[in-house]
Amino acid sequence: MHPMGSRFILMCSAASVVCGMPAAAQSAAEPVAAPTSSGSPTPASTLDGATAPDTRATFTPADFERFAPRNALDMAQQVPGFTIREGGNDRGLGQADTNVLINGRRISGKSNGPVDALQRIPVEDVVRLELVDGASLDIGGLSGQVLNVVTQSTGRITGQFRYSAEWRSSGVPFRWGDGQVSLAGGGEKTEWTLALENDAGRRGDAGIERVFDGAGDLIDTRQEKSNFNGDRMTLSGSFARTADNGNVLNLTGQVGGNLFDQREVSERTGTISASDRLREFTSSEDEFNYELSADYSFALGGGQLKLIGFTRYEDSPTRSEVLTTFADGSAPDGSVFVRDADEGENIIRSEFSFAGLGGDFQFALEGVRNFLDINSAFEERDDSGILQPVDFEGATARVEEDRAETSLTYSRALSPKVQLQVSVGGEYSKISQSGALGQTRSFQRPKGFVALDWNANSSLDLSGRIERQVGQLSFFDFIATTNLDQDRTNVTNSNLVPPQSWLFEVEASQSFGDLGSLNLRGFYEDISDIVDLIPIEGGGQAPGNIDSASIYGLSGELTLLFDPIGIKGLRLDTEIEYSESEVLDPLLGTPREISNQRYLEFEAELRQDFTGSPWAIGAAFFADDNRANVRLDEIADRTESPGFLRVFIENKDVFGLTLRGRIANLLDRRNNLDRTIFTDRAAGIVEFREERRRRFGTIFSVDIEGSF
Repeated sequence: MHPMGSRFILMCSAASVVCGMPAAAQSAAEPVAAPTSSGSPTPASTLDGATAPDTRATFTPADFERFAPRNALDMAQQVPGFTIREGGNDRGLGQADTNVLINGRRISGKSNGPVDALQRIPVEDVVRLELVDGASLDIGGLSGQVLNVVTQSTGRITGQFRYSAEWRSSGVPFRWGDGQVSLAGGGEKTEWTLALENDAGRRGDAGIERVFDGAGDLIDTRQEKSNFNGDRMTLSGSFARTADNGNVLNLTGQVGGNLFDQREVSERTGTISASDRLREFTSSEDEFNYELSADYSFALGGGQLKLIGFTRYEDSPTRSEVLTTFADGSAPDGSVFVRDADEGENIIRSEFSFAGLGGDFQFALEGVRNFLDINSAFEERDDSGILQPVDFEGATARVEEDRAETSLTYSRALSPKVQLQVSVGGEYSKISQSGALGQTRSFQRPKGFVALDWNANSSLDLSGRIERQVGQLSFFDFIATTNLDQDRTNVTNSNLVPPQSWLFEVEASQSFGDLGSLNLRGFYEDISDIVDLIPIEGGGQAPGNIDSASIYGLSGELTLLFDPIGIKGLRLDTEIEYSESEVLDPLLGTPREISNQRYLEFEAELRQDFTGSPWAIGAAFFADDNRANVRLDEIADRTESPGFLRVFIENKDVFGLTLRGRIANLLDRRNNLDRTIFTDRAAGIVEFREERRRRFGTIFSVDIEGSF
């Protein structure tokens, strides 16, 4: 095991012993209270003497009975006007970046986040789900509507399972190994979960690609087929214990592997002067990873102290090869790129919460060490078709970051209807890169936010937020790399700095009572030092910083329930997000959209549950689009058109099981790529252009879900 992982387990063992120590007060991490599911508040309930008048709506398992849920995730996904934010991409743990709590406490994992945690909780252990005002909680970082899932173990071991089989009309291999089995148990003071899952994918597409020269003449025709086969296997679990004195211990963990293989075959016919040829591209990854986290909270000095430890490690060996053979017997052409990446993150964080000035304070201190260690090798075939090693400067290196962060957050009610949360803080970081082009640099960055939640009336909640953020760098951006499939190369750049931004957002949540709800969010982000591809002194291009950029847009979730107008069991859920962006192109110096930014996402699902029957039917439509991916010598526009449509039929009681059949891609959605390579993009001189059109066929799947 990785050394830090061994130390982490010792820390967790010590914490479990300490959990029995006496404390002077109850845990501050408590569930909040419940109004009715229509959003009209009932008198605030109490828990250990605490009141929570800021609950927007409450749902019980009975409210989701018609969906035959098996776990907490099944219910959370049906909460009207609410969408789970996964989070997990912030620097370190920092303040809460997801909108889901379990028993009033944030989820301290990263890849093992809210979706995984909720999926492991059986429906029998769910007491209720509460939509609350994030700014009213003594948890830094939350504003707008937050879902709190209140659980209590039944005292017996329960289990659930899911199995999904899928096949496609396009010739993609049959997907038979996708599924999950989980167990949960505990007692009056403890809760535990354990899950074994394989997230399997069998995808692919096929079609024609045409290549045109700079004058627009057709120079190459390619019949292509690709397959992407992946299996992401994980064993995950959690353990929670509340001692008689109110001390709370939470442990979560995950260990897994990711096996991925890609193969693309391209039969190419060129002009008279070019021989017919067969190009094969293959890529594989055999990843091992683990993640462990523990948090322990107890009363101290009139407040509540929470100690958090987190460690994550991943080993990802990859291999890519492109091989072209010629019909005229010429020597084969191609290259091989091999890389082994070890990366890890180790975090220690403390949070001390206490009452003061009519509200609640939280002081947080966090230390983080991140690293990425990469060893790479590159080979190219010579004129005789023999692989020869090539020196690839900057492709083997180690990047490390040591970071300390502190913040002070204050929350209070300004009135019975207005909640305020203010946070100020900062961070110090030191980033080091090894190698001839490496260097060590340090940074100091301010951070903080102001958030307001206003219960305007019994059905309308408004919130606003202004935040100074520091972004997370991808350490892979420091390392030279090559994409053999697209013939792209990035050189090394050790001068990257973390981006910073000012985020302004407003959110409105309108309840329509039994008719549903609407949630709207508007946002504007002013970014400095955004990461994009820039020219590097000495030649080539690599990820680097551009002085400024902006993103603004609108997102919304609408749920309509048709029971009040006489159509029993009919429900419509829609989500949409649209954004615009602007950055100065580092080559041309003119404004353009941020490269590869997703600017449109729309999803609508219509579901009909038949009253008094286990049957349900439905349909869902999805569409999205990204801005073009812009490089110094290339513009690639990847689109998928038209939208994606699926239908399903479901029976929720087939010998106690839920059986669901789905047919997807009924609109024959296609994967399209228009790629232009420039001899000189600044002058507009085109070297060649690729036009790809591929289909992936109709998708048939069967899902089986059950409990035991």
